Amino acid sequence: MVEHEPVLVAEVLAGLALTRDGWYVDATYGRGGHSTEILARLGDDGRVLALDKDPEAVADGRKRLGADARFQIVHAGFEDLGAVAGAWLGSRRAQGVLLDLGVSSPQLDTSERGFSFMRQGPLDMRMDSTTGMTAAEWLARTSEAELARVLRDYGEEPRARKLAAALVAARREKPIETTFELARLVAEVAPRSQARIHPATRVFQALRIAVNRELEALEKALAASVDILASGGRLAVISFHSLEDRIVKRFIAREARGDERYAGLPDVPADAAPRLTPIGRLVRPQAAETARNARARSARLRVAERLELRIAA
Repeated sequence: MVEHEPVLVAEVLAGLALTRDGWYVDATYGRGGHSTEILARLGDDGRVLALDKDPEAVADGRKRLGADARFQIVHAGFEDLGAVAGAWLGSRRAQGVLLDLGVSSPQLDTSERGFSFMRQGPLDMRMDSTTGMTAAEWLARTSEAELARVLRDYGEEPRARKLAAALVAARREKPIETTFELARLVAEVAPRSQARIHPATRVFQALRIAVNRELEALEKALAASVDILASGGRLAVISFHSLEDRIVKRFIAREARGDERYAGLPDVPADAAPRLTPIGRLVRPQAAETARNARARSARLRVAERLELRIAA
């Protein structure tokens, strides 16, 4: 198993503009790489709250960092950021929120989790292995039309309808229950072309997003992050594919504009005013990082700062 290596660490730390007494939320703990580096730069009054819906990640956090009184980890997804962080902060506001949207190396490299078509295992794909439908169960129940939509919208798969029809036909003969079964079926319908990626790459991505409702969760997390940030607090988001990055980019742009109904008017209500300003440009890993960690190649970091809080009249 490959040890999980956090991506864009230096860039994230710079983007968050850490203060020694700040309170920070790492909304996707993973294996604690970012949380550890943030804690190393905080003083006695600084704090880090980590969230993760993967029970194995939570156990790792308690083992690795649980002895540090400045650190707390909660078994929750980032879609629960508002409630969990709100209770932790009390009357405070956070100086920074980090969302690292990638799948961790332990998740990819553990066959039983079913995230990778390169490893034989049950077709699971749940971020939280304690609840919800597995990918195999979802694939067995979803309609052909919905499957085609998911492959098209979440996997950006050009052969979505053809693949959906083939998978539905295959499941009539036998349930699709393992990673290798699914990868083989996809390869039969859409054999590897000159493209670098395996033909099952987009299919696995699409199913994982659907099973975990990842894009809906991201929308909720982004909205909650702005609500809990202090004036001057930073939001840093690492995404790994265009669907996520597009959502993040549009969210920051929308929050930087404010309510367009008041565009150009001198008096803008507090609840319609811009709440974020972008910080810098899109950040990608340096060549040295991608050479050391191939899984960092698709990482993209966007940072925004919370504008001065205004109280609605």
